[in-house]
Amino acid sequence: MATQIVIDHTGDSRHFFDQTDPDGLAKAERRFKKLTDQGFTAATRTPAGDLKAVRTFDPAADETLFYPRLVGG
Repeated sequence: MATQIVIDHTGDSRHFFDQTDPDGLAKAERRFKKLTDQGFTAATRTPAGDLKAVRTFDPAADETLFYPRLVGG
């Protein structure tokens, strides 16, 4: 079971999907596109446990983290 974790001003939410289910994959890909279009940065974990920014949906990623664009002055 793969997870998409979305961090925003309210905290975080987790969206689970089965990587072998075509409908679940399609929904996860739509969520990826929607969030990145809104300015969220997407990152996946490397085998060493580090985060790596990604620009395209990876159906094989076990965990994808989305965090908002930083705003400051």
